[in-house]
Amino acid sequence: MATFQVKPEKLKHTAEVLKALAHPVRLCLVVGLVRCGGCAVREIQDCLALPQATVSQHLAKLRAAGLVTARRQGKEVHYEVSSPLARRIAELVWESTEKAEKG
Repeated sequence: MATFQVKPEKLKHTAEVLKALAHPVRLCLVVGLVRCGGCAVREIQDCLALPQATVSQHLAKLRAAGLVTARRQGKEVHYEVSSPLARRIAELVWESTEKAEKG
């Protein structure tokens, strides 16, 4: 059967990215970071109306998965999406959300 030519071990990286994005807050973070081109934790916290600790925990998981990078700008930490796969998934999620809202 030619249908299953891709082996599970070849999809391990993709599965890890999807696992990291499987939480609604983390998916929202990545979509937002892609849409705005990156931003500071304070801005993210304000947009999501979540406690700083919650935002930081989710960003730490995304960093550990290699999906986002952080750089300090003065007193603020600025995050952006560094994974091309996570970026593409976020773009697809945003496009599908936009289409669903338009009906």
